[in-house]
Amino acid sequence: MDVSQRLSFFAALFRVDENPTVGMWLLYLTIVALSIVVYKLGFAQKLPLLKNILIYAFLSLGSTVLTFLAIFLPIAEGLVAAALILIIYKMRLRQHKKEEMNAK
Repeated sequence: MDVSQRLSFFAALFRVDENPTVGMWLLYLTIVALSIVVYKLGFAQKLPLLKNILIYAFLSLGSTVLTFLAIFLPIAEGLVAAALILIIYKMRLRQHKKEEMNAK
């Protein structure tokens, strides 16, 4: 059984099967970055600095588990889809608010 056929898109892109050390670090950094983007777009609130540091520390810690799952499951791909949906939502919300302000 060929493992490279079962890899998710990002795991195959980073060649986790050929160079596991660099590939896993790149996959981890990708998941952390995408998690931060999704958090900022969908859930972030104004918080004190220490609470923000704590949130990002737990986010990076949780991304470790997600990285191991992302080798064969589409975790990073799901984060990309969530980020795109949230970007579209934020753009439409901003456009709607701008139209409301112009109407008044």
